[in-house]
Amino acid sequence: MLPTEIARRSVVVSACSVLAVVIPLSTGPPEVGPDELVGYWPLVLSALWFSAGFLFVVLLSLFLIQPALKRTLRRRNRNNPTVQNAIVLYFRVVIVLLAVLVGITVAGYGGLLSESALLISAVALAIGVAAQEVIGSIVSGIALVLDPEFNVGDYIEWADGEGVVQSIALRVTRVETPDGELVTIPNTILTSKELIRPYGRGNSRIIQKIKLAYDDDIADTISHLEAVANDIESILSSPQPAVYIDQLGDDAVIVRVHYWIEDPNRRDIFAVRSAYASAVKHRLENAEITISPPAKRDLQGRISVDRPI
Repeated sequence: MLPTEIARRSVVVSACSVLAVVIPLSTGPPEVGPDELVGYWPLVLSALWFSAGFLFVVLLSLFLIQPALKRTLRRRNRNNPTVQNAIVLYFRVVIVLLAVLVGITVAGYGGLLSESALLISAVALAIGVAAQEVIGSIVSGIALVLDPEFNVGDYIEWADGEGVVQSIALRVTRVETPDGELVTIPNTILTSKELIRPYGRGNSRIIQKIKLAYDDDIADTISHLEAVANDIESILSSPQPAVYIDQLGDDAVIVRVHYWIEDPNRRDIFAVRSAYASAVKHRLENAEITISPPAKRDLQGRISVDRPI
């Protein structure tokens, strides 16, 4: 037999062998029996454990923790529903992330988290450094929200200005100044520096200082000042207005008038102070009592005059 024919027959035999192997494999899908299903059981069990851990954290948070959080926010921030909704939203995001971590751990894949802890820490550190100011403002915003003495509608004074709080967000607080300007202040400024609340919600005390001449009858003047406060309708009768001698100045006796108004805003305070000052000026002038006497100074020395020749 020639070598070429031998080679040809070998190729034919090889092709037939390949077909004999391919044809049975392509006749249809393999049968899945109980033995094959047993191999998937660990994955199914892990999925069930993950679902159980995830649902446990989510349901516990939604039905126990979240209602208590909402009640606290409503009680301390009745006038600021925007920040209430924002905090609840952030709370839900944190709960979902925590539920995922708990589910992974319960399912038996906690080792993956420990192995990638270094990577997660590096990413968290990079995000924290990049967003340090924003994160600080958010933390400060939460602190302001939880502060029962800081609410929308309060009049506040800080290092750079003063005004009425219009809204409290997680990153900034918006304040309307007495001139009508709306100022946006990062929350870190309000939590890191001294904050004054001269006029809070409810009854608020207003103090006005008046200078009187030494020659006037101070007792009679005090009675006039108290009577004026009692005559103005917007000034409360309880607590009663009071007048005190504050200081004996170089040129005048300085008295302090204390009176209270109910639930004020800045415009109410301006109006009441103006009305009281006008009434005091009119009454004391009619009683011939000197208000804000001119300053007197004793001068000593010599005056020389040079006449031109």
